Amino acid sequence: MIKTQGLTKKYGSTLAVDQLTFEVQPGIVTGFLGPNGAGKSTTMRMVLGLDNPTEGTVTVNGKSYRDLAAPMQEVGALLEASAVHGGRSAWYHLLWQAQAAGIPKHRVDDVLEMLGLSEVAGKKVGGFSLGMHQRLGIASALLGDPPVLLFDEPVNGLDPEGIRWVRALFKRFADEGRTIFVSSHLMSEMEQTADHVLVIGRGKLIADMPVAEITQRSAQSHVKVLSPAADQLAPLLVAAGADVSTGARNELMVTGIDATVIGETAASNGIVLHELSPRRASLEAAFMELTQDAVEYRADGNAPNLTDIQETARELTSERSA
Repeated sequence: MIKTQGLTKKYGSTLAVDQLTFEVQPGIVTGFLGPNGAGKSTTMRMVLGLDNPTEGTVTVNGKSYRDLAAPMQEVGALLEASAVHGGRSAWYHLLWQAQAAGIPKHRVDDVLEMLGLSEVAGKKVGGFSLGMHQRLGIASALLGDPPVLLFDEPVNGLDPEGIRWVRALFKRFADEGRTIFVSSHLMSEMEQTADHVLVIGRGKLIADMPVAEITQRSAQSHVKVLSPAADQLAPLLVAAGADVSTGARNELMVTGIDATVIGETAASNGIVLHELSPRRASLEAAFMELTQDAVEYRADGNAPNLTDIQETARELTSERSA
């Protein structure tokens, strides 16, 4: 489990993460969503002890990452797949990590085979494609066979087969009881992969709920009704607590009550229905509704000033040299 309490991070005058409190539960895939600049990467870096919180706490299975006795065996992470030495082969890149962490040598071959990289194990990483870099980064995260896994944009550069494979891998790990925390901008992929989502904007938590619930709450979710007596049915549905709008001929779009209530209302009043179909919004549509007021950098030029950028750079340099 990953748990944050009042997690806050400031870089100079920039508030990157603002009082985040949430739990990432084991046994499910949790998606981490937010617009650019929302604070997702900063939050993940604080989980891994790469950045220090200004306020608040973050723990992995009850401990700070820096207090874990064997970090790679307890937490696996992919934050930046291209952060590798281009002159090393994939095999040696994983070998030095395994040796440094006290992980058995055979795990190198195990994860290379698992990620479909065995045939290129002896090739230099500098010649890898973006997709191969991603696979190698995932292999590195899996070296210690950890119960907690964090991935930042893990399917970037992967072909459709690779994306489907990674999706199945995450679900298998969740079924094994592991904690899976995945940040992505690919809403369609998250809709198929995640069971639960955390949505942040401007560093604040906006939503913490199952994917099915977040899409059901969207204003674009409705029940489509077709009836030759639509004009008679509409006021009856309004009386039952629905919001009703008209579409094409004989068509109603109903929100506020579910299809069961609509069908029972029609039946009790002798009204024939030709169609009664729930239409759930996509995760992308729900996400856009939730974050429409939390987009930090728009095309209208709302960007940080030079003083803030310089102050942030000094803060980062000071922190990482400490």
